Formats: sequence, C-alpha cells, structure tokens
Amino acid sequence: MNNTEAKKKLDELISLPEETEWLEFKRNNSSPDKIGEYISAISNAVTLHQKKEGYIVWGIEDNTKKIVGTNYSFRKQKIGNQELESWLLQLLTPRIDFVIQEFIYDNKAIVMLIIQPAKHMPVRFKGEEFIRVGSCKRKLKDFPEKERKLWQILSKEDWSAQICKEATVANLDSKALLFAREQYKEKNSKRSLEIDQWDDTTFLNKAKVCINGQITNTALLLLGKEESEHLLTPALAKITWILKDVHGIEKDYQHFHPPLLLAVNQVLNKIRNLTIRKLPSGTLFPIEITQYDPWVIREMLHNCIAHQDYSLSARINVVEESDSVLFTNLGNFIPGSVEVVIRQDAPQEQYRNPFLAQAMVNLNMIDTIGSGIKRMFLLQKKRFFPMPDYDLSEPQRVKARVFGKIIDENYTNLLIKETNLDLLNVISLDKVQKKRKISNEEFKSLKTLKLVEGRRPNLFVSDKIAAVTGKKAAYIKQRAFNKAHYEKMIISYLEKFGEATRKDLEELLIDKISDVLNNKQKKNKIAYILQQMKKANTIYPTGANRWTTWRLCLKKKER
Repeated sequence: MNNTEAKKKLDELISLPEETEWLEFKRNNSSPDKIGEYISAISNAVTLHQKKEGYIVWGIEDNTKKIVGTNYSFRKQKIGNQELESWLLQLLTPRIDFVIQEFIYDNKAIVMLIIQPAKHMPVRFKGEEFIRVGSCKRKLKDFPEKERKLWQILSKEDWSAQICKEATVANLDSKALLFAREQYKEKNSKRSLEIDQWDDTTFLNKAKVCINGQITNTALLLLGKEESEHLLTPALAKITWILKDVHGIEKDYQHFHPPLLLAVNQVLNKIRNLTIRKLPSGTLFPIEITQYDPWVIREMLHNCIAHQDYSLSARINVVEESDSVLFTNLGNFIPGSVEVVIRQDAPQEQYRNPFLAQAMVNLNMIDTIGSGIKRMFLLQKKRFFPMPDYDLSEPQRVKARVFGKIIDENYTNLLIKETNLDLLNVISLDKVQKKRKISNEEFKSLKTLKLVEGRRPNLFVSDKIAAVTGKKAAYIKQRAFNKAHYEKMIISYLEKFGEATRKDLEELLIDKISDVLNNKQKKNKIAYILQQMKKANTIYPTGANRWTTWRLCLKKKER
C-alpha cells in the first residue's frame, strides 16, 4: 500500500459511523504489551466479523476521529536490542501477518497497523486470547458466546478437509482400507451387506474420509501408505513412542507413520502392560489387574490424533515410564479444562479438525457423543487407579498422563467403593492425594463434605476417610496437635530437666508435628511456639547465646 492508498484507506476508516471491533484509533500509545494484546483482539475480531483485515491507527483522536497526528513511530521501537515487530511476531501464536504503514496526512504523522485475520485458531499474545467487545479489549475466554462463534467460523478453514490434488486411492494402504471397512460396518451393522458391495471410492465418500472421490488430508493421515506421507508436508503425521527407565533415561524408541488407523494398535503393543497383584480390603486372596486399560490408552492416542494442530509441524509423543504413560500433542485444549468437559457432560461443540473428527467417529475410533474423556476418568475410578492428569500449562501443548500404579491401595479402593462421591469430587480428592493445588470451588466442596483437613496448600485426607480406609495411623501423623499440646510438652520437659537447648526442643517436638509440613517448616513452627511462650512469660532464653538455652520462668516453676 503506497501513501496515496494509505490516505484513501484512512479517509474510509474515519468515515465509518463508529469505532468498530476490528478498528482501534489511538493518539499516542507505546506500550508493547498493549499493542500485542490489541493485535490479538483485532485479528480475532476480523475473523469474527468476517472482514478482510483490521487496523490500529495512531494519530486519530478516539472520540472525535479528528486527525491530530502522533509522535509515536512503530518502526523505531525496540525491546532491548530487538525490534518491536520481531518481538511481537515471536509472542503472537499462531504467527499472523501485519503491515506497518507510516505516512503524513495534512502535515500530521500517522501510523497504521494493518492486521490479518485469525486462521485455524484464535490468535494469542503471550499465551492469552483477546477480543474486542464494543470499543474495549477483553479476554476471549470471558465471552464464551463470541468464542464459540469464532471457532465455528475458524472450523470452516479445516486443514483436515483440504484436498491433496497429487493423491489418489493408490496412495492409500490396502490393509488400512480393509480395517476401516470392518470398523465402519461395526458402526453400521444393519447395512453390512450393502457396504460390502461398495467400491473403495464409494466407501471413502460414504465414510466421509474423502470428498467426491478426492483424497483429503484426513484420508492420507488415517489410511495413507507410509511412503505417501510426504504429500502432507509441511504437516507431520508421526507418533513417537519413547521408553524411559526410573531415572528418566531413554532406553528405547520407535516412530510410527501412516496409516495412523493401524499405528494406534502398534503403539499400544509397544507399551508394557504389566500385571499387578492387588489385595482387596477384607480378603486374603489377591486379584490380578493390568497396569493400563487398553481402551484408555487408545482413547488418549485417538484424542491426540483428532486434536493435534498439524499446522505446527510436530509429532505426537508417547513416553512410557515405569508407572505411567505420558501423551503429548500440540494445540491448545479447546474446552479449557477437564472439569469443564466432565461438568458439561455433553457433546463437544468445537473441534480443531472437524472433518478428521467426523471421519474418526465413522471409523469407530472416537465416540460420536464426545464423552471419551469422562469415560476415561470413570474407567480409572472403576479400576481404583489415580485419575488421569492433564497438564495445560503450555499454551500450545496438551500433556496427559495415565497412571499404571495404585498410590494408596486401601485408600483408593475403599474410598471410591464405600462413599457416594461424584466424579468431580473424586478428581479433587485425587489431587489432594497427589499434593496438587485445588481451586477455591474444589476446596469448598471437599471441606463441606469433611473430606479434607489442614490449610492450603498443606491439605490431607480427613479422619472420616482415614477411618474407612484403615489409614488412621497415617492420619494421626498428618494431623497437627493444637498449640497447647506442644506447650505442655515443653513445660514438662523443662520441669524435669531444668533447661533445654533449641536442638533439645526440636528433637522433642519435630516428629510430633504434622507430616504435611517439611522439615524446615516444622522447625519454623517450633521457633514460633517458643516465641509465643516467651511473650506469655512462660519461658525465657539464657546463656552466652541468649537463643540457645531455654528455662521456665519463676512463676511457672512455683505453679
């Protein structure tokens, strides 16, 4: 855009009846973070309103739209030694294009930032998605209706539905095609004879893997020959299995390529699913159970395939450790949190790869009602194993871990079997067992049910559950006595021995203080108790170092 075109565009923007959600006027604003947030908000708004581009314009008075000029120069701004433009591009995900136009209008300096629309997914700045609401910039997650509508628009630009013009049915694997037919017939058993009469092209169209006989990215991903994988470039269609020992050192690995429909079982066969001997409460005869439920492992892998952001050119990783399996895929977790999925208990409304997801439903890979995550949690609960862990701390990566061990056999077994907790409370209590943080809502729910005691973050299971599970001794070690109990112990010690060093008193008390606290915290608690007793004139420090030796005050001795 030359200067003449830029001036014409400015006239057009100023003539708009009011400031729109894809346009921002500013006089002077040089905050890099705010600029990044506005780029995210306007890029998402451009897509939401289905415009060609959005704008931030410096040198225009916001309310009057009067051309006042600006002393701000975008091109001259630096963050340390880095140019602002480069800095912003690194923090915007996925990367979008924007054009800087600086020109003079009526002898006044104008800066115009021309911003491209979001594609495939909302644009984030520093891991946060923004949107314009009227003339205000807000976090997208706070406006679910706008977020839902934005995803509906973005899903129309579906990578998985794109046609690969170079590919034909000959690029598909014959074994994968046969297995796909079997799975499709299982989903449509009443049409089994009819399905057998279809040729490959008809079947692929009916299963919505291809479009009008044309090979899609989905077809190559799920059914393509390994040697046809290059047709998906720059996307990667690869699952990598890694085996690590107890020290986290890599012992073995293997890469799995298309057809991913068959690769899932190949990965499953690599995972060592050992047998655990388990002793149920009240019995003398152990039962045997495998570390992992095969359905849970498959579901995790299917979710990785369905929700991978293939535009980021990355593989799916499956890391097997001694007592768990970690699954990672790129792309943000669209529902926001696992609790939202379980609480909603309804079909997912948004998919990153809608065409791929539908094909996987048709081929019996994922559930048509979108309840796979909840079913995984229920299966782990039924097996009395820890709940799956979802780590969503990275903006563009989902990490999900499936445990293959019992953290506390009696606790887990009898807790779930003998109480009527709903799944959300089981998940919250599972976090407490693992010493994980819980939200205010989770804490209130567990506290109301009297399932936990202590103060956050040092929570532990209350005696209500400890009594059920036979963990009374552990509960006593975790539960703290009141301050008066510790003071009485100190007084009794000093009455018997006359004096005590700080080390003596630590040895006296440290194993009586709650095991929820670490060693340093226990010593700090003892120091606090001593100071409180000193303030109450119960004890006093003496000796060359006044803080090393403690004695009872006279009035206490007389008592």
